[in-house]
Amino acid sequence: MVKDKLATQKYDLVAVVHAETSTGVVNPVAEIGDLLNGDERPLFLVDAVTSLGGMPVETDVWKIDALYSGTQKCLSCPPGLAPVSFSERALAKLDRRRRPVPNWYLDLSLIRGYWDGQKRSYHHTAPINMLYALHTALRLILEEGLANVYQRHRDCHRMLVTQLSRLGLELLVAEKERLPMLNAVRIPDWVEDEAAIRRVLLDEYDIEIGAGLGPLAGKIWRIGLMGHTARPENVERLVDALEKCLKP
Repeated sequence: MVKDKLATQKYDLVAVVHAETSTGVVNPVAEIGDLLNGDERPLFLVDAVTSLGGMPVETDVWKIDALYSGTQKCLSCPPGLAPVSFSERALAKLDRRRRPVPNWYLDLSLIRGYWDGQKRSYHHTAPINMLYALHTALRLILEEGLANVYQRHRDCHRMLVTQLSRLGLELLVAEKERLPMLNAVRIPDWVEDEAAIRRVLLDEYDIEIGAGLGPLAGKIWRIGLMGHTARPENVERLVDALEKCLKP
């Protein structure tokens, strides 16, 4: 579909969510990047809020021009910081801008001054405590090893799928497109009040799982295995509690 769209019209920007948490789908960012060729190719923007720290994100290899993420998912930090990355093409586009950005907070030309050491305007009070938290989180990832972190997320995902299958539960997404960090589980037809199941999990077992969103509301549960919480013991704890909740 993306290839067909690119063949019929010129675009300034192609944007994609890498790890789509409302459906549990991992989108083919690398393949989309391969479709973007030539000096006049559109800028490539990627949402890596959930994928960064949980699965490979190859910014240069995938020809990503602008990428943003968040600290609250697989980086295991409190919410509040948004790591970003910009290619030389994206920065050149920024330099060519003729009209000023009508928003002080989101003006990247001001934020850029903090990065490259140029003369800068005062933009914001730095969230020092958050930066220390991010530094510690990144240190823990490096100590475990990035490849090991990715493998742990995959292993916990497979473990969850196997255990859910034992309970007669299936995932919404085909195996090839499944997102390891967010598992969209089909709610069985015989479950009359899926919200009640979630309430019992939270109130009696201190486990919170997400509800379906939009067209999938009431049709799926969304189970996150992100960052430090992606542990076999957490999978076992959830499945044990869910099994008890589903008993007649």
